[in-house]
Amino acid sequence: MKRLTVVVLFLLGIVSASAAPAPVVFRVPCIDAMTDFHGEPAGADLVVFVSGNEWFAVPRILAAFQRAHPEVRKVFYETLPPGVLAQQMHTGGAIKVGEFTLRVQPDVYISGKRRMRLEESEGVVEPSVTFASNVLGIIVKDGNPKHIRSLSDLQRADVRVAMPNPGTEGIARQIELAYKKTGGDTLNHTIMVTKLHNGTTMLTSIHHRESPMWILEGKADAGPVWISEALYQERIHSGIMAIRIPDRDNASGLYLAAVVKRAAHERAAHAFTSFLTSPEAQAIYRSYGFSPAISTEE
Repeated sequence: MKRLTVVVLFLLGIVSASAAPAPVVFRVPCIDAMTDFHGEPAGADLVVFVSGNEWFAVPRILAAFQRAHPEVRKVFYETLPPGVLAQQMHTGGAIKVGEFTLRVQPDVYISGKRRMRLEESEGVVEPSVTFASNVLGIIVKDGNPKHIRSLSDLQRADVRVAMPNPGTEGIARQIELAYKKTGGDTLNHTIMVTKLHNGTTMLTSIHHRESPMWILEGKADAGPVWISEALYQERIHSGIMAIRIPDRDNASGLYLAAVVKRAAHERAAHAFTSFLTSPEAQAIYRSYGFSPAISTEE
């Protein structure tokens, strides 16, 4: 996986952005990887918590937004599972990664429909806007050595499945719905209970990172993901290929964005959520395999 640089800043939040010295750059392969944290929270003009499966599209979205809103000079964003981001919001913005603790509250929260409705009902966010949808696909290693053709193949004893964790990953609900569409409760039980018990279904913590990594490392053979993620892996020639799921067996999901109540940067937050529905943002999402907002199961 692509390694990003962790920037260690001294006196975080105390030294102003204008007076801050150049950051210390720390590079150690496989040690300095915090690939779902982007930018500098101190002095940010906008903080966005984004559901992790948009990680590859967000840089272009934010660049386009900042061209339209040059007053938003610094953006900090996280691309973690929406359940993890929600937990972070509910615990004062604190998250611990290894021995490093970061505390930052978002201005904008982006998730699937089910999680967003929960946050709306609890009064955490303002009314949301829906800006995109997606369907599922399966990722396998180039050449498809296990000859995976459909979700039914994931029940085979010789196929190790990288499965998003239902506790934190919104996509897990849609995947289980697709299992039931394809093979009823039997298929879902085989993959989510029997194979989980014997170790041939493995639950991920950050599926958009672990699923392709496990497949490339030979720890898993297949992983259900959003089709946009599968197509992106093909796009960058990572060694992963996409298997499409027929419409009759597939499930879809919506992407929603909301301004967090009492956001520190409320004006920028409203501008950003509005931008997500603009023609420019919609074209970027379509270029990465996302679909327009439609009526879906979730």
